[in-house]
Amino acid sequence: MYVMTIDQRRSRRGPDLVAELLSTLASAPTRRGFERTAGDEIQGVLDDAEAVVRIALDLASGESWSVGIGVGPVETPMPQETRAGRGPAFEYARDAVERAKASGGHIAVAGESPDLARIEAELQLMGAVAARRTRTAVEAGVLVRAGRTQSEVARTLGISQQAVSSRLAHGLWYEVEHLSELTARALEHVEGAPRRNVHEAAAPESDVVGGEGL
Repeated sequence: MYVMTIDQRRSRRGPDLVAELLSTLASAPTRRGFERTAGDEIQGVLDDAEAVVRIALDLASGESWSVGIGVGPVETPMPQETRAGRGPAFEYARDAVERAKASGGHIAVAGESPDLARIEAELQLMGAVAARRTRTAVEAGVLVRAGRTQSEVARTLGISQQAVSSRLAHGLWYEVEHLSELTARALEHVEGAPRRNVHEAAAPESDVVGGEGL
């Protein structure tokens, strides 16, 4: 299982952005939805590695958040409130978000698998690239991700197709998109990650989900 703990950066010097972020993440494919846990911090439980990577990188581009990802089992049955959850994945997420505050891209990953060190490095690199993109480059990339062609993006933004291509190239958009797909696949296969098509109710003999007991 994946637990994401997300903490607002420099919150004492700016407005509380948690409510806005919770609204943005309301449609994310979670097992337990994102909730405010304390102060300017939120937490959610997911079993979709692609969603975890996408959320982490989208937040890195805004430079307002530190993202900790914990990979491991959680105790079941999971409570309805995310903040009441327990298990190693929650503990790993706590460790990860603390390290993320001083890490590249403000992303960190924690768990038992040695493969997570490489996954963390990839996320930090991609996060650092995302943080350096201009607002217009992000706008173009979001439209491309939604399935628009560069010509359609150019018409939407009122710029030339050459300008769209330049923004995507300078932001390393296609390179990061490709690496993020590979990183998500790797995250799916680390120790403690969710098994495909496994649901909470399908594991009555175990008190954890996301571990080797399944």
